Amino acid sequence: MVFGRRKANPDAAFAGAEGTTKDMQTVEDIDLELMQRQQELDAMNKESTTNWEMIRSFLVCGAAFFADAYLMFISNVIVMIMGYVYYHDAAGEGKNVVPTKWSTLVKVAVQTGCLLGQLILGRLGDKFGRTGVFAMGAILVIISTVGASFSNDAVRGFNVFVFLFIWLVLVGIGVGGDYPLAATITSEYANERTRGKMMAAVFACQGLGNVSASIVAIVVLACFKSAIENDVYTLDYVWRICLGFGAIPGAVSLYWRLTMPESSRFQEEAKRRLLVAAAQEPETESLLAKPALIAADDTPAARTPDEPVASTSSLQMNKMDEVYEMQPVGSIETCSMHGDNAEENAVQATKAAAQPVRQKRQETFRQYFSQWKNLKVLLGTSIAWFAVDVAFYGINLNSSVVISAIGFSGDVQNDDPYRVLSRNCLGNIIINLLGSIPGYICTVFTIERLGRKPIQLLGFAALTALYIVIGFAYHKILDASNVGFIVLFTLAQFFQNFGPNVTCFVWPGEVFPTRFRSTAHGISAASGKLGAIVAQAGLMSIKDRGGPNAFIPHLIEIFALFTLIGFFVTFWIPETRGKTLEEITGESDD
Repeated sequence: MVFGRRKANPDAAFAGAEGTTKDMQTVEDIDLELMQRQQELDAMNKESTTNWEMIRSFLVCGAAFFADAYLMFISNVIVMIMGYVYYHDAAGEGKNVVPTKWSTLVKVAVQTGCLLGQLILGRLGDKFGRTGVFAMGAILVIISTVGASFSNDAVRGFNVFVFLFIWLVLVGIGVGGDYPLAATITSEYANERTRGKMMAAVFACQGLGNVSASIVAIVVLACFKSAIENDVYTLDYVWRICLGFGAIPGAVSLYWRLTMPESSRFQEEAKRRLLVAAAQEPETESLLAKPALIAADDTPAARTPDEPVASTSSLQMNKMDEVYEMQPVGSIETCSMHGDNAEENAVQATKAAAQPVRQKRQETFRQYFSQWKNLKVLLGTSIAWFAVDVAFYGINLNSSVVISAIGFSGDVQNDDPYRVLSRNCLGNIIINLLGSIPGYICTVFTIERLGRKPIQLLGFAALTALYIVIGFAYHKILDASNVGFIVLFTLAQFFQNFGPNVTCFVWPGEVFPTRFRSTAHGISAASGKLGAIVAQAGLMSIKDRGGPNAFIPHLIEIFALFTLIGFFVTFWIPETRGKTLEEITGESDD
């Protein structure tokens, strides 16, 4: 039997191949979908992690500013209380009142420490990391606050006010460090859509701390009310408890400060520094080894009898010409080396690879700010903060006038201590709720809509106009209507916080490069604290020139001049709304 060959069916073969191809495409599609899904999940996980980091940074930094504001403003309360403790037996108008030299010393202690802390800890934040220095500042505040609450007279030598001043300066150093570090941490964790709002909200915690200082004082006074009525010296416990309470918020948030990681921006900057250092090590070794290599090349054994002896300097110049004869940024192979020494070529290749990093490293703080385009930004943030703090702390000299106008003051010499102190604290709460707190809230909810520059310009313009009116018509307004004066004072408080008092904190945390951000913010903040010291120490000494509070109208006229200066220097600072930190500083171009 003859069997014929079976013919292959080309259609069946094609169908089988097509089926295999479809199966492979199906597998690839499934793999692609799985990969896309995994990327989506990774992105969601990263976003949730980033959001949690943003929230945690806000909570920790907000708690820090709450505690800082409490400690800064509680000093005014404890000075009033200490008057009853240490000058209860004084005669005349000095009874129950701390002398001006000691009250001023206590009030400027925290501000002086703040100035030092902003400069020192701000610089350390750029050098060693934000979060580590941030935690170190909290530890300093806790220890110093507890120490300050135990201040007392020495048997011989310093009195209680001197010891309190020393402790409060240390408190101020820790508090001052929170300004550049909290601003920098918050800005580097946040995205461009919410950065301004988060930074403004952190600073707004200052208003809550201010109000809380008065609330705590009222509560503690109420706890000792009967004891105070029987023995006025019981107030010695009150001021110590009120001051010591300032250590609690810092102690509660200390764990979170210690465990907070550095921002990705600072980590990238730290990696860049390590690369620079690693690249410079072989380069330094190479340059140190050059004289020995040159001397070896110039020995009689290395030269032919007819070869002339070259001077060491000429050989060094030729070698150095070879070392630095490199192409622009590119691959290692672009180095123009003519020698045959493999080891030397490798050293030069390393040098070529490190060249772009080394050029970036060369722009130091001094070199960066020697350029007017960068210096004017630092001057703008610093002068504006100085101007607003002179006015902010100076206008508060009138708080006693407002408290008296709304009926919450008392006769310090003759009235019941509990009533005088508690009603003054209550009056301070009312003033803050009328103007300061609404100003903070408005800034938080509008800074990303309006921008930093419009809010600061509006605030400075409004403050200039209000101070001119209040200063030149001070007595006429008071004689005509206490309500009118309260309204103008409240508007001034509002536009300080819906204006430069908040934006001067936010802006320096955005407009400087990562490697200088904390230092530059510290310089700007220290300028502000210098303004606070000028207002509290310098202006307090002349407010009674010509009689009690007689010079205050002229001081308010001076405040108008400062706010006008702040208005004009605001134009030196670029708008940052809706931009990433890299777009603002140009670091994305490096």
